[in-house]
Amino acid sequence: MIYYRNDLRKSGIDARKVKATLQRLLEAVDEEHSSISLSLVDDERIKELNRRHRAQDKATDVMSFPQRAYHRERSERRRRSDAKPRGGRSTPRLRRSARDDKRGRYAQERHGVEQLLGDIVISVETARRQAAEYDAPLERELERLLIHGLLHLLGHDHERAGERRRMVAEERRLAACIGMPWPYEA
Repeated sequence: MIYYRNDLRKSGIDARKVKATLQRLLEAVDEEHSSISLSLVDDERIKELNRRHRAQDKATDVMSFPQRAYHRERSERRRRSDAKPRGGRSTPRLRRSARDDKRGRYAQERHGVEQLLGDIVISVETARRQAAEYDAPLERELERLLIHGLLHLLGHDHERAGERRRMVAEERRLAACIGMPWPYEA
């Protein structure tokens, strides 16, 4: 299920199209039974969230807030440059979270228990500016930001070169899954 909220009046955004695109993306990452929350906001609201959660006093295009422990831990581990697995393998806590994630997916599929991947928040004002810079329609920029936000929910990151290459490759794969041309440079 997709929980959709558009805080902007007369944004010109087709909610059905955006939700359908997000559903296709969830299917492409094998999360079609998961739920996700999507909020479209203005620069002021995303700036407030960015300040509160990332200590950055500026607007950004998209923010993601993962809900599953495995994805949160994976993201945190990737962010910490000094994090080294003990004994050359994953920490037991991370392994336990991955197992819990699989159990949660099983429970959801077999018993109808809703599993929330997390929240994606997109600033439509920033998306409009970026779309103009790329000479792309707003719809395409929103698709790109949905892909980017979803990958962050799944634990992808782009802080280091190797992570960035993997994330860009996955962004391109997902763009192809929804029939989106990829005009953006890596």
